[in-house]
Amino acid sequence: MNTTFPFSAVVGMDDLKLALLLNAVSPRVGGVLVRGEKGTAKSTIVRALAAQLPAVDVVAACRFACDPAAPDPSCPDGPHDGAHDVPAVRRPAALVELPVGASEDRLSGSLDVERALTEGVRAFEPGLLAAAHRGVLYVDEVNLLHDHLVDLLLDAAALGTCYVERESVSVRHAARFLLVGTMNPEEGELRPQLLDRFGLTVEARASRDPRERAEVVRRRLAFEADPVAFAARWVDAEKALADHIARARDRLGGVRLLDERLEQIATVCAGFEVDGLRADLVTANAALAHAAWEGRDEVTADDVRAAARLSLPHRRRRDPFDAPGLDESLLDELLDNTSPEDDGGPDDTPPSGGTRPEGDEPSPDGGGETKSDGGQVDGPGGGDSVAAAAAPHAVPLLEVPGVGDGAAGRRSRSRTSRGRVTGARRPETRVRHPHVLATLLAAAPHQRARGRSGPGLVLRPDDLREAVREGREGNLVLFVVDASGSMAARRRMTTVKTAVLSLLLDAYQRRDKIGMITFRGRDADLVLPPTSSVEAGAARLRALPTGGRTPLSAGLVRAAEVLRAERLRDPSRRPLLVVVTDGRATAGGDVDRAAGLLAGTAGIVVDCEDGPVRLGLAGKLAVRLGARLIPLGDLDGIFRDHRKHERRKAA
Repeated sequence: MNTTFPFSAVVGMDDLKLALLLNAVSPRVGGVLVRGEKGTAKSTIVRALAAQLPAVDVVAACRFACDPAAPDPSCPDGPHDGAHDVPAVRRPAALVELPVGASEDRLSGSLDVERALTEGVRAFEPGLLAAAHRGVLYVDEVNLLHDHLVDLLLDAAALGTCYVERESVSVRHAARFLLVGTMNPEEGELRPQLLDRFGLTVEARASRDPRERAEVVRRRLAFEADPVAFAARWVDAEKALADHIARARDRLGGVRLLDERLEQIATVCAGFEVDGLRADLVTANAALAHAAWEGRDEVTADDVRAAARLSLPHRRRRDPFDAPGLDESLLDELLDNTSPEDDGGPDDTPPSGGTRPEGDEPSPDGGGETKSDGGQVDGPGGGDSVAAAAAPHAVPLLEVPGVGDGAAGRRSRSRTSRGRVTGARRPETRVRHPHVLATLLAAAPHQRARGRSGPGLVLRPDDLREAVREGREGNLVLFVVDASGSMAARRRMTTVKTAVLSLLLDAYQRRDKIGMITFRGRDADLVLPPTSSVEAGAARLRALPTGGRTPLSAGLVRAAEVLRAERLRDPSRRPLLVVVTDGRATAGGDVDRAAGLLAGTAGIVVDCEDGPVRLGLAGKLAVRLGARLIPLGDLDGIFRDHRKHERRKAA
């Protein structure tokens, strides 16, 4: 008996259930992105759904799960001509999980380049996309995948085909699957371009109702105590669910989407100012699937509303500091204004999947109240003040010197598997990226000794060379921000916050991890542990109060501790230290000793000192750290010069 936690036994999570079921009914919906905090049963419910999908017939011994009734003509294991005479087997729909550390070869498959060059044999090893064909591909922590893997994954999901290109050898195979990605927003956002490629998105949040939470724990404990007995209690409900999915799939082809409903969808998408037309297509397909799921032969306003609630929130982001969300009152207004007179618009009863509670919408800027005039508002902690930040602006490239080996990004030079070829070397393991010219040059001097008698070269495995490529890596940008009383003078903190916010945006665009330490009073606090979530960094910055003494040495010591821990956790990611201070030290220990703990770390010191009399303390700190000094007052000029330089390059 199947001992997967039953889908029907999951408590609450109505929006997530509905989004998954709509994709199960119609793969054209385009997958689901599940955003949520830890411990909200995201993985459990995805695995439970896979167990409810109808079984599939496949050509026996085909590694690409070809359908015997309509085999893929380009299948690498084919051709399957006359497949009806070939033994076929029925198996459950596959559930394939893509690990965060997967390589491109593991995802899309790989060619054995060594055999191709030395034996002339085209040997293809299928990847996870082939294994997921006609099933479910589940990507946990999709926001932590390298961008090029996410691009490849979403291209295959959109096209239904996987293409593998290796040195003039091309392989393609069908890859149609239900794509489900999960992510914790605190660990970093997906780029808006990638967010848009997911059909639906759902915010998964644990219930705040004690009774519902207790029922969740009760069922989980019962399942862990005896999975077989627990699953047996839900057999009838699971069978009914599977039958419901099958009936909805059969009904889908006959559901009608009338022109007035299509215009209603277009009006809603235009009203929310989403980019492009993908939102319209996804909403239309989701509305059709919802109508089929509800047993209707025609799409209604309720179907459009249910589809729009799931397809639009993640397409409304205008910059990385915005959180996804949907104004449901605006949605109702748009639907009411475009509903036929006899329809009456959506009623007050939420469609399947429920609605987000009123007032539960995340703040667009992720932080507290700010003033648009760059002033200050009251903050926590007695007489402390919270300065507002202006809109972020472009910044020049600040990079770590040398060449690293870190995760792919857009900041510092790095040896990567993608990028321009800078040389060739003997492979230490299996060749993934051969350098053909270097391989031929290595073999050429030995042709007479190898007895070559005709055209072509005689190659041996020790002739193989692989390409050395150089690209860009993402770094850990650790901000150490002075929040003492001297920084609050003459509203300097507004300029400081704007500068740091601009650097945060730059870190997001360059695929960096970020962290933030602030120091004031007597201590230094790690207000943002290293993360990929620029949204979280912006929220911490906007709410940052100022006041008190200046424990500069404490901030530097805390930075050294954080970097030491991160080197153990992620040794290939090189750090860039950004210290924002006027250099004054009115509390704490020895600054010289603290700076010595950061020796060898690439750094920037943003000098915030102003006024007619300058002590040059930030400059002395930059010398101690071996860091570049940038006066805060010159930042606007630097940004202006950078923009002029970029315009000249473009011209």
